[in-house]
Amino acid sequence: MTTERSWPDSPIANDLANLRRVAPLTHCVTNVVAAGFTANILLAAGASPAMVEASEEVAEFAAIAAGVLINVGTVTAQSAAAMSAAAAAARRAGTPWVLDPVAAGALQFRTQLASALLAERPAIVRGNASEILALAGASGGGKGVDSTADSGDALPLARELAARSGAVVAVSGIVDYITDGETTLAVPGGDVFMTKVTGVGCALGALMAAFLAVSASPLEAATSASAVLAAAAERAAREVRGPGSFSVALLDQLWLLGAG
Repeated sequence: MTTERSWPDSPIANDLANLRRVAPLTHCVTNVVAAGFTANILLAAGASPAMVEASEEVAEFAAIAAGVLINVGTVTAQSAAAMSAAAAAARRAGTPWVLDPVAAGALQFRTQLASALLAERPAIVRGNASEILALAGASGGGKGVDSTADSGDALPLARELAARSGAVVAVSGIVDYITDGETTLAVPGGDVFMTKVTGVGCALGALMAAFLAVSASPLEAATSASAVLAAAAERAAREVRGPGSFSVALLDQLWLLGAG
């Protein structure tokens, strides 16, 4: 059974209020294309971003952060070592972290890295349908960073991946599905402009890492992040003419969400 959740359901609204009260330090080891936008999304939501990625520093910082995002989008050999160090440090310190396996299944190096990182026990794995299918061991059919599968198509294997890995699996799409292997939640909404601005999905992974610090569970953290971003996107889309103004309006609407 799948339960639908959306803004302003009280658990989601409470999570956002707590996020703004706590301003959790959110450590992002993310891709260069999305880093600035991701930091701005976190700031607009009320979190405190830190884009620390030097291999000499990531382990130390992951241990003191409230939540960690590891995103393999523009991975290199050097950044792969930093990601592995950050994930291991987060696991040892008990810092909850999010794995975003960008374009897993499309290229061998990143697919192998994402699979290895899964062994470091992320609290949440967030990706599009093709990425989740690939990480689960199926053919995802991705086209670069884009998915050629629907989020609902990936749900059965997402449940299996969650049960096997112990992570909550969040499949992004027209409807976002979040599952821990037993409970499955659906978050509808958002807008097509979300697919026309670089970094929105990557920023969602960072939001999930931030919500991990204030939510009752990883399942709730992933759901709250998805619902908050979807609501802000719907509101932003009503007032814009194209993707450029949408990216700015998305930040504004995220800032205003729940403000009154």
